[in-house]
Order: sequence, then structure tokens, then C-alpha cells
Amino acid sequence: MKFKKTKAAALTLAAVLATGVVSGCSLVTKDSIKDLSRVVAEVDITNSDEFAANGQYAAYKNTIEKTEILKRDLVADFASIGNVYVNSYGYSVEDTYDLIKDSLVNRQIFLQYAKVYFFGDGTHTPEGFNAARAAARSEAEKKWGEIYKDNADLKDFMVNSEEDVAGLAYFLDEDDIASAEYALRVSFNSTLDSHEEEVIESGHTHDHTHDDGTTTTERTTPTGVDTENEDYFDPTYKVYTGLNTASECGSYETIDESTPSTRKKAYKNFLANLKAYGLIQTGENTSDITKLSYFAVERKAQYENAIVTKLTEKFEEDVEEKINESWIKEEKFDKTLASQQEQFLAENASALESALDGVSDSNYVLYAPDGYGFVINILLPFSTRQTQDLDDSPADFGDIKGNKFVKRASLLRNLTATDQRTSWFTDAQYEYEDATAYTGGDANRKYVFFENNMTKSTAADGEAKYEPIKNYIGKYTYNGIVEKTEDEDGETEYAFQPNRISIDMFLDELKGYLKDNGVVEFTVENETYPNGEGAEYYQRDVSQYYKDGDLKKEVDYSKFLYYEGKIAGFENFDVNKIFEKGSRENAAMSVINELSFAYNTDTAGLNTYLGYAVSPNNTDFVKEFEYAAQRAVAGGAGTITVAPSDYGWHIMYCTFSYSGNNTPYRFDWNDIEKEGTFSNLYYEALKASNLESYSTDLRASIITSFDNDACVTLYENRYKDLWEN
Repeated sequence: MKFKKTKAAALTLAAVLATGVVSGCSLVTKDSIKDLSRVVAEVDITNSDEFAANGQYAAYKNTIEKTEILKRDLVADFASIGNVYVNSYGYSVEDTYDLIKDSLVNRQIFLQYAKVYFFGDGTHTPEGFNAARAAARSEAEKKWGEIYKDNADLKDFMVNSEEDVAGLAYFLDEDDIASAEYALRVSFNSTLDSHEEEVIESGHTHDHTHDDGTTTTERTTPTGVDTENEDYFDPTYKVYTGLNTASECGSYETIDESTPSTRKKAYKNFLANLKAYGLIQTGENTSDITKLSYFAVERKAQYENAIVTKLTEKFEEDVEEKINESWIKEEKFDKTLASQQEQFLAENASALESALDGVSDSNYVLYAPDGYGFVINILLPFSTRQTQDLDDSPADFGDIKGNKFVKRASLLRNLTATDQRTSWFTDAQYEYEDATAYTGGDANRKYVFFENNMTKSTAADGEAKYEPIKNYIGKYTYNGIVEKTEDEDGETEYAFQPNRISIDMFLDELKGYLKDNGVVEFTVENETYPNGEGAEYYQRDVSQYYKDGDLKKEVDYSKFLYYEGKIAGFENFDVNKIFEKGSRENAAMSVINELSFAYNTDTAGLNTYLGYAVSPNNTDFVKEFEYAAQRAVAGGAGTITVAPSDYGWHIMYCTFSYSGNNTPYRFDWNDIEKEGTFSNLYYEALKASNLESYSTDLRASIITSFDNDACVTLYENRYKDLWEN
């Protein structure tokens, strides 16, 4: 089994060129082309003893070429990341440039070593490498000799670039090459998109506030929105400059309000920024972006990234050979379980609770005593006016502790909540219509969100373009009416009429979506209202909130519990499947998670899929919350409880509980390729950890071997003006 490819990050100018020259920094002050083309460092690992006549790499000495690092490379990286180090971390400009220089040198050492490594794999030879470069150079001489026949320097630069790329491509397969070319063009389109957004925005004269002077509150989106599949590429994808048509650019999608005119302006601005950085020369053919020298520079960088990725995959194969069933089971799982059983005894609650706070789909607590578990909390809040009324009201008559339970109950009766996802319409226009989505029987409800992840995350042939969002079904429609219009600039404007729902209406929505979510049909059983429903709950005497009805005794927090129920059929709940898409365990959690994104104003709980870690001990939670959460955990996975606090209604859903099974996880080697199972995630986490450690150590060893005066030559005098002037 293989990891998905991890694309190595490249320090390029794309992000900087999206927003223009760095404010306040005059990076190009001289004859920029000549100055930025100066060589500031040379890397040649063949000068080491390993490449001498009797060295282990002697056969490859004439194949690995010296690499020149240009002043332009330093400036580009400083523009991209330098200000972060200077302004956020307190580095001096000189120290920042020194870090960048080291990074560039280390990268070239690693890339040169990668070629040697591939020569030793039995499928690549120096002869084949040289032949690929020679063939590419011959073709490039013809191509660029015609395009830049009046500019010998530019022609030579482009020919040399193509020769270098051909040498890198020799070590890559067809998919690697197609992926690199796709990533290159995506990077350019992303940069041009940013420029075009500025062009479009500059043409708007309207105010983005609503008619009543308010603005839409930004809503957190689920982790993974618009995340592309790392293995996806489109061989027909092209860069859209406005000088061509978007329809001939493959799967590229124009931004909102894009026109050929706005795209041409964006491309013009992009070219101006290139010129400002000294990265475009007089005489370059700007009608075709692929003929720019900067395009050649970025293309080579993408192929270098592909080489780094490929070598990392080779390291992965070495790691995989060391990971077998007995090693994971005996050396990792069994020993970790035994250690946690010893460490997380009830009397060591603080260590256990700290560990539970760090649980995720790659970090597990394998053992815990009864009473521990996790709950998702959905908070339906009091309105600002209700909160003020509660603050201003006197204590309950006769309540010497100053509580306001009676007043709060009267406010709870009128508490209504609304769907919080309006910014998903206005900020990014994530909405789309789905006739199969859940509407609660309301014909006016039609919009769901994140079409890319919902409809473009599966493919009959090849790789889907987008990753599906984990732990999220995506079938719960916006609960209200949405009207769309266009303003004078052609921009979409929205008017919202959200449905206001009470706690009982919310429970109907919850049970309705559990039943009709399109994945697994759930029902809720054993539903009770322990302290009465409706008026019986809201109109109680203050004494009913205290043990034995005595206001001098402790508050009885069980008296605040409004509702309790449990998903049917969860007696055999299997936590090993809780992250497995399509399983009952994951489907139920995904329903609750999606409703949390829709209604929850406890934003700290968004994107924490198992929810809050709950202890059976005294906690820092408000007591009503604590009681309801502990009650849900005691009931086990699938238990739902509802209770109030001074913040509003809390709906608790127990995602998982250790009660009744203190060692619920099991490792099964046969499940390591079943995506989302505990065994799969545990295996992948161990492999990733081992790969990171192995790769880090090996990379450090490689760089240490060649980062010396024999292999690296620095020309500090050629670039120290960058911080001295």
C-alpha cells in the first residue's frame, strides 16, 4: 500500500506576484536583469571524495552538473517568506537571507544526490540521462531559435531550461510529468485569479454592507473544503490569460464575474510585476505565457519538486519494509495499551484527561476507565436581548445563592435559533441545489454547500478532482428562504429569511436528518423528558431545582435535563469504525457534525469531530453542561441529552464512551487498507511518523556529507548589498 503523493512545497514567486511588489521594499534598484542574474552560490557534490576515482559514486561524476544559485533566487524567496521572519520572529534581514541561502543550497545538494540515487536503481543510466538532455537540447535549439532569433541571450536561457527539465523528466514517469505540468499551470492560474479579483473589485462602486448596515458573520467551514486530490491532474489544463479562451483551458473554472477583458487586465498586471522584479526581459513573447522565461523558471522548479517527491516515495518503500504485522501488534499496539493501562488509572485522572484532549484520527487513547468519553455540544444561544434580561433580573424569590433558574426557564421557553451558514452564501458562494437533499418537508429549502467536494470527489475512471469532506454528509439544506438578485455590477446579492426554531423544532430536525440523510437510516429510541415537557418544564417553582426541594441544600442538576434519547441499534457500537465513511458509526457522527455547523454558536466545537473530552470527575464546565455531558457519556455512543445553561440550550451527542468497554480498540492487519478504520489510521500514522523520522535523518545525513567548502562555493559579496543598503 502506498501513501498518496505528498507534493513538496516549492518556494516560488507565485504568492508574491499575486499581490505585487512587497510594500516598502525596493528590491530592484539597479540594472535588474544583470544584477539579479549574478551567481551567488555554486553547488557541486561531485567535488567530494565519494565521486573520486575510487569513490562509491565515481561512475556518475561526469553526469551530475554544477548548480548555480542566482541572486534572483534569494530575492524571490525573501519576498515570499522574508517579511514573516523579520516582522513575526524578530530575525534581522541579514540572518533571514542567510537562512534562505542555506535552504537553497541544501535543496540543490538533495536534488543532485537524488540523481545519483536514481542511477543506482537499475532503471536509469548516465547514458540515458545524457541522451535525454541532448535530444531535448536539439529540439529546443530549433524551437527557441525561431521564437527568439533576435535575442541570443534569451534563446540560450530557454534552451538551457528545457535541457535541465528534460534531465529531471528522465527520472519521472508519465504521471509524474503530467502532475508537474498540471501543478505548474494551476499555480499560474491561481496567481492570475488573484490579480483578476483585484481588477473586478476595483470596478465595483457598491457597499458590501446590508441595507440595515449589518454585515454577515463569517462561518467556519468544515476541514477540507475545496481540497484537491493530490493525485489528480488534467492533461488538457491550460493557463487562461484572456488572450486565449477559458473553454480551451480544460478543467479550469473562471472566477465569479470574470470576463476576457478583466482577465487580460489581470495578465497585464502580472507582467508588470514580473518586470518590476527583473524577471521579464525586453523582447520576450508575452502573447503566450508558456514562452516567458519566468514560466521556464517555474517549470523547472515544479520538476524539481517532482524529483523530491519521487525520492520521498522511495524512502517510503524502505520504511514500509520495516513495518509488519508483528511489529505493529507487539511493539506498538500491545505495549502502548499496557503503558496506558498502567498510566491512566483512575487516581491519575489529570494525565488521562490531558491525553483525551489530544485524541484525533491519528492519535488514540487505547484505554480509559468507565465514565470517560466524548460529546459534541451544539449550543443554541440566548439572543442578546434575552441575555441582558437574564443579567438584569433579580435572583429567584427565596434563593439565597442568587440563582435565576425561574427567570431563565421563562426565557428558554421563547429561545429560538437560526441556521448560521449565511456566510457560506455571501463569502464564497458555496451553495448549490440538490433535489435529493433533506428539507424537513419545507419546499422552500433547496440549498446545500460545497459542490466541489460533494459531486466532484468521485470518478468512474481515474482520480477525482476533489477530496470528499470527512465526517460530513452534505445533505442538510439551509433552513430558510434565500432570494438571489444581481446588482448593477452583476454581482450576486442575497436576502435571507431564516426559519426560527425552538428546541423542540431542533430535535425534530435532528431526528428527521438522522432518519433521512441518504447514508444510513437511524431512529431514536427511549426518548424521555425527565422533568416534563412544555409548560411543565418551564413553569416550575424554584424549590424544584434543589435536592429535596430545600433551597438551603445543593442544586440538583438532574432537574435541568430536558430531553434524553439514544440512536437505536448502537448496542454493538464499534469505535474502530467511527472514521470509516459509510459505516453506521461514522454516518451518525457526520449527521450531528453537520447540524453543528448549521446551528452551533459554540464555535470552539467546530471541526473537532469527537467533540469535547468528558470526565466523570468535577470539571471546569458549567454544572448544567457537566451533568448533561456526563449523562450522555454514561449512556454510551449515540446518546443525546439536552440541558440549559446561562448561554442557552446545549444539545449533547455522545460520539464515543469507554463505559462498558475500557479497551475498545483492536488492531487487525487485514484492515490496514480499509480506509478510515482504526487499523488503517493507526498503520498510516505509524508509517507517517517513521517516514518523517527516516526522511529527516537521511536528508540531514546527505546534506551534512556534502555541505562543505569542496562542494559549496559562496559569493557573499555579490548579494550582501541586499541587507547593507
